[in-house]
Amino acid sequence: MDSDFYRRLSEWATPGDSSRRAWLVQRLHLDLPLLLIGLVLFAGGATVLYSVDAGGGYLRQQFVFLGLGLVSMLVVAQLPPDLLRRWAPLAYFGSLGLLVVVLLVGVSAKGAQRWLDLVYLRFQPAEVVKLALPLMLAAYLGDRAMPVRFHHLLAALALLALPVGLILLQPDLGTAILVACIGLAVLFLAGLGWRYILAAALTLPILAGFAWLRLLHDYQKQRVLTLLNPQEDKLGAGWNIIQSNIAIGSGGWTGKGWLAGTQARLDFLPESHTDFIIAVLAEEFGLRGVLLLLAGYSLLFARGMWISYHAKNSFSRLLAAALTFALFAYVFVNMGMVSGILPVVGVPLPLVSYGGTSLIATFITFGMLVAIAREREDLYAK
Repeated sequence: MDSDFYRRLSEWATPGDSSRRAWLVQRLHLDLPLLLIGLVLFAGGATVLYSVDAGGGYLRQQFVFLGLGLVSMLVVAQLPPDLLRRWAPLAYFGSLGLLVVVLLVGVSAKGAQRWLDLVYLRFQPAEVVKLALPLMLAAYLGDRAMPVRFHHLLAALALLALPVGLILLQPDLGTAILVACIGLAVLFLAGLGWRYILAAALTLPILAGFAWLRLLHDYQKQRVLTLLNPQEDKLGAGWNIIQSNIAIGSGGWTGKGWLAGTQARLDFLPESHTDFIIAVLAEEFGLRGVLLLLAGYSLLFARGMWISYHAKNSFSRLLAAALTFALFAYVFVNMGMVSGILPVVGVPLPLVSYGGTSLIATFITFGMLVAIAREREDLYAK
């Protein structure tokens, strides 16, 4: 299907053809399936955001962020992957610098110092890391023999440990774990030997016990305990997940209808426009609305992996797969915490939750995927 689609675009864009749309797709190096899926998911999120945004301020800002994201995507899509590889160290060390700056002069909110205030935009440097880290690891491992050798593994783990450690200092345990998972996914895709995977699996319980005893703050431990028994503190730590479950369960199969939800509109559900927006969707559009959203994300992930499979070299394959995995990880963790199978952490739902940094970073991810896709000379000629 994709081959026929791109062949028709190539035929329509011949000199003298009246189809300027096909010419524009080729000229701007757009990947229509990826772009359309992203815009449909954004439209679904904007529909739900309108329902919980009585004043309309969040929705207007979200469309501004969308414009910035589309411009960013178009700019990045024009960059050849070889240039991205050469810029990988600059992006990586620049993101580390931003993490240091946020620790020094960042804006504190809800017990964490995670944001930089840029006058008109509150910016979260950790969102840059989830792009810069896989870029750096793909650039480092892409030119080396696979499976990854031990000394290369140690160097890659050092590159991974630096941003994860800085994010933990904010403190932001949820994002640190996600960034670590993204980095480890790159190592796995680079051909990490099973002996290393087995060693990590055996070491993980020891590290988890040490973290519980020595590293985790009391509120982070409480999140884990609340996951196991949210009813223990119904009006405190368990409030968010209890209200989320009520919203999801009350939606049933068909939902209560758009603008007819009560949990968010009556302020029972905290963070309904960001972390818990999927609960609002489930209440108003029911299980079928959630399944449609999951279908959209599945198409997005499939497109990303298709681009990775058809990439020209190891660097591009690693980068495309890692970026796709990063999107999957954020979707999985957000839906997991809202449904009560994972601890509640501050992770937005890509393209759906309100948030400028996350939305722009997602469209930059799209731009990088498009840059990798257009690297194949026969992509639009098939």
